[in-house]
Amino acid sequence: MIWNLNQINFKQYGTILPEKEQAFTQINYNSITLTPAKTFVYHCQEDTWLNSEYGQTILSVSPDGEAFRDFYLDKQVWVRKGVWFALTALHTNATAKIGGKYVPQPVQVREAGSFEIRPKLRVDCIYTFFYHEKEQGFIFPGESHSMMELTYVDRGTLHSVADGQDLLLEQGDMVLYAPGQWHMQYSDMGIAPRYITISFDVSGIDVSSLVNRKFRSPQKAIALMQQMLHEQEKMNKSANDMIISLLTTMLITLLRTAEQPNDRIQPLHCVNNENDIIRRAQQYISQHVREKMSVTQVAKMTDVSTSYLTALFHKHLQISPGEYIRRIKLQESKQMIREGNRNFTEIAAALQYSTIHHFSRQFKEKFGITPSEYAKSVK
Repeated sequence: MIWNLNQINFKQYGTILPEKEQAFTQINYNSITLTPAKTFVYHCQEDTWLNSEYGQTILSVSPDGEAFRDFYLDKQVWVRKGVWFALTALHTNATAKIGGKYVPQPVQVREAGSFEIRPKLRVDCIYTFFYHEKEQGFIFPGESHSMMELTYVDRGTLHSVADGQDLLLEQGDMVLYAPGQWHMQYSDMGIAPRYITISFDVSGIDVSSLVNRKFRSPQKAIALMQQMLHEQEKMNKSANDMIISLLTTMLITLLRTAEQPNDRIQPLHCVNNENDIIRRAQQYISQHVREKMSVTQVAKMTDVSTSYLTALFHKHLQISPGEYIRRIKLQESKQMIREGNRNFTEIAAALQYSTIHHFSRQFKEKFGITPSEYAKSVK
């Protein structure tokens, strides 16, 4: 990565001169031609002055000649005695000025490395992205395919069977299947799960450590999943690119979770406590979705203040608790429509909507079709 050249970043290696100061008029210097293919390496025997003359020049500096830090040379600098430095053209040939009490000579010429930031983990393509709303006690007989697959449980519980292992996934849990790995899924009697499956190709980093493991998804991963669903609902011209980007970020988040990094910004017990509060709130909302519910009530049942619960939802899920309740109620309405035991007026009343018109309007805003159109599509 190329760093910005400023006094703070560069103080270990030397000094940045004021731009108005024309130091080269008072010292001996040479102009040198640089190419993107070669790097000229120097070891400062005295303080050395550098300035870019033409084109884009990268200045790489090191205290020991081993680990170099790269800077964009857009200012004139003094490099401190004893420091190693190298000069390279970024894209096309460039020239730079180099001087001091004595004009230094390169001690080494080597092939230039790459200065670009390139992704290591890549989601090459997504084949399917489905939100499943299953009936009670369903059974998926199983399959294997050439893609990796991710399953995330949004509501209820789901059994995941692969390699002779039966994992019980609860709300917020996630599992990944490797390419070619046979897997099946089913739910217990009385349980109508809702879950997401995504099949995709990934390259660049080995993610086998994530396969066939039950993940209690960190709130960051849950928020990413919800953003992906939101993008799928909008489906504007950039939605697919955004979904791939979000899935990539989610996989990196899961890899970091699996590695249990020690460089957390917050203490682990604090993060776990926040996750637990949100999880308890989500479970309460799911269990009481057909009841009249307020954010204040949910906060009380999770033993926190309304403002704190709201702050946690915004921080981890990028959504307010009120909007989350609304979305869960609308998802529940689809389940009730599929059950076919109530008409729309009764469904609206059961979910505590003030009128059927209010319910119908929110349903169409969320799913893009009316409750009647949805009912016809699932018959």
